[in-house]
Amino acid sequence: MENVIKTGETVSEGGVYYCTNCGQQIELKAGDTVPPCPKCTNNGFTKTDQHENRF
Repeated sequence: MENVIKTGETVSEGGVYYCTNCGQQIELKAGDTVPPCPKCTNNGFTKTDQHENRF
């Protein structure tokens, strides 16, 4: 499993991040601070969509 990036941390690599709870995508640039998920307020994100092959 990929490292989970938490709300409040600064990302070193820009790109699309996926909520570990609901799969919501957020786009961040290098140096951005990770916000809570705008959909479910979860505090964990990964660079890989864990929900992609869910069904």
